[in-house]
Amino acid sequence: MRLGGRIAAAVEVLDDMASRRRPVADALKDWGLAHRFAGSGDRSAIGNLVYDVLRRRRSLEFRMGTRETASLVFGAFLDSSGMEPAALRAALDGDRFAPPLPDDARLARFREAGVEGAEPAVAADVPDWMAEPLAASLGLDWVAEARALSTRPPLDMRVNTLKATREEVSAELAPFDAAPTPLSPVGLRVPPIVGEGRHPNVQVERGFQTGTFEIQDEGSQIAALLCGAREGERVLDYCAGAGGKTLALAASSDSAAEIHAFDADRQRLAPIWERLARAGATAVTVHAPRDDLSKLYGTMDLVVVDAPCTGAGTWRRRPDAKWRLTEAQLTKRMGEQDKVLDAAARFAKPGARLAYITCSVLREENAGRVEAFLARTPGWRLADAQGLWAERLPGAPPAYHAERIGEGAVLTLTPLRSGTDGFFFALLERTA
Repeated sequence: MRLGGRIAAAVEVLDDMASRRRPVADALKDWGLAHRFAGSGDRSAIGNLVYDVLRRRRSLEFRMGTRETASLVFGAFLDSSGMEPAALRAALDGDRFAPPLPDDARLARFREAGVEGAEPAVAADVPDWMAEPLAASLGLDWVAEARALSTRPPLDMRVNTLKATREEVSAELAPFDAAPTPLSPVGLRVPPIVGEGRHPNVQVERGFQTGTFEIQDEGSQIAALLCGAREGERVLDYCAGAGGKTLALAASSDSAAEIHAFDADRQRLAPIWERLARAGATAVTVHAPRDDLSKLYGTMDLVVVDAPCTGAGTWRRRPDAKWRLTEAQLTKRMGEQDKVLDAAARFAKPGARLAYITCSVLREENAGRVEAFLARTPGWRLADAQGLWAERLPGAPPAYHAERIGEGAVLTLTPLRSGTDGFFFALLERTA
């Protein structure tokens, strides 16, 4: 496909999403099925444009001076390609598939304009109602923090130390410029996509197929390391999902911890068995949603709660989610988080630890839920997560937001501060 066809396709996908209120992944998949002539390079370039518009829709509208979809796609292309408007006009000359270009004045405005003078929510590329929660959660730099959540993400992988070293996997992935992650000692990173490029399909590589590495954001890797699963301990991953943190816990404990994995959603849990087998994680017992877990009450040394949340820390990868999120949905998630924490706490024995993790940066879902749990649940205290960071990530800089709550502290990771997706971590200890 020529450039004009790719731009037209991105406009079509975005308009389809708006008219049918559907997720970006579904819209892109259906477009590809209906246009089988498009090659993989075309589909990647179209996807990049669609995702870039979704990440930065409000700032693109402000700079372009219009909400018209094609103008926003042209703006996203100019930004990602570095092409000047005159060169773009020449590149599209005679391209019958290209949408009409904005006029020269609008293109000049776009190229010269920044977000200075824009409302904070516009500069941050978030819905208006999100301005107050983000400011309360991320402080004075919240606009810059939100803008970092609107950038293209890297491709992060976790080395499975049950089967290989980071040096061995790094050598295998050298053709993809995979380099050690700056914080996680078991991570590798392929840089963010540039222009119309695409990330390598590492899932077809020998190492992935044989379980020497998994795709996992560095922030998620760090959260698992901070949990500190130890030899001989009984560990429950209460919201295991597809098993990403279960695998990380197994590896960090060198398969010397007895790990139990559970999730209330059977569909989310389904991939875990294949992943465990591939990784060689033999010390894991999987519990299906209908299993009776009462025999495990009060027996666990460590309970890990990767709680259901809004996903506000994953907007780089799922930018359409921030435009669908509502205040009512946030409130609903908070209620679910309280119920999950209460349910998970039943499994902790005296002296046990409970790790509360989300992939959100919103205080309501994070520190707010920890405070509420402590207020309604006697016999628990908050550990100092800053001290855990220093202990379990020696040499790593303090690349986080920390908040003191009583004698303890909780941590929030962000793209701007940590270079990771947004993650929250707190460790609670049962004292009685």
